[in-house]
Amino acid sequence: MLAQQRQSRIAERVHRTGAVRVAELVEEFGVSDMTIRRDLETLADRGLVAKVHGGATAVDFGSTTEPGFAVKQVRQEAEKQAIADAAATLVGPGQAIALSAGTTTWTLAHRLTDVPDLTVVTNSVPVADVFYRAGRADQTVILTGGVRTPSDALVGPFAVASLEKVNVDTVFLGVHGMSLRAGFTTPNLLEAETVTTLAAKGRRLVVVADHTKYDVVGIATIASLDDADVIVTDSLLDEEARRQLREHVDQIVLAPVPTAEHHGHGKRTTPEKRS
Repeated sequence: MLAQQRQSRIAERVHRTGAVRVAELVEEFGVSDMTIRRDLETLADRGLVAKVHGGATAVDFGSTTEPGFAVKQVRQEAEKQAIADAAATLVGPGQAIALSAGTTTWTLAHRLTDVPDLTVVTNSVPVADVFYRAGRADQTVILTGGVRTPSDALVGPFAVASLEKVNVDTVFLGVHGMSLRAGFTTPNLLEAETVTTLAAKGRRLVVVADHTKYDVVGIATIASLDDADVIVTDSLLDEEARRQLREHVDQIVLAPVPTAEHHGHGKRTTPEKRS
């Protein structure tokens, strides 16, 4: 198969499924890892895919673009793992928590399956599935109703109605973007009301978002920066962004990622308090 034909098939697959991994393409096409990486580089240069660690995803086109769950799952994997590790330390036995939809909260859910007597409220089908599959008898999982979005969130009037009478200790909120101008945002207008309702149902609001979410703006604001009690992000967030966030949020937790050593950051999770 010619390189151009292979690249065309790869581009079609990314468009169809939203994401591909290098290892899968190596097996499918019977070529080397290096060849696939060159193919993805070529496609990225043409603007047909977006390269990510270990593969490629479909290209985002603006504030109303909502990638599917599979696309977001392969983006910033190391950062999400680190953020989940740090955020999990904020949960204790017997607590009631809420997890919004998203791949960062989904990663966090895997860290919480061993917490005793935990009650989890979520509008995310994948998040609920993590706990259901763990099968822990002393955990209670409440999944809202609603209309399913591309990111596997349940939203709309049924979801809002099911959340209105809920009160939890901590809400963990995944976001599409965060900025000084727009606060925490989503690219899905229908999702905005549901997530805004969810964000207000806890005594503490913890936003989990990797460094690439900073200065990204979706079409709908779901909360202001001042609404967050804690932001758990990764240590690749630049100094200026940290300074700006500290002016609005009481605590910033910087979770270390493997490449952070090359950016001059330490190895420990670092909480930063607003002065």
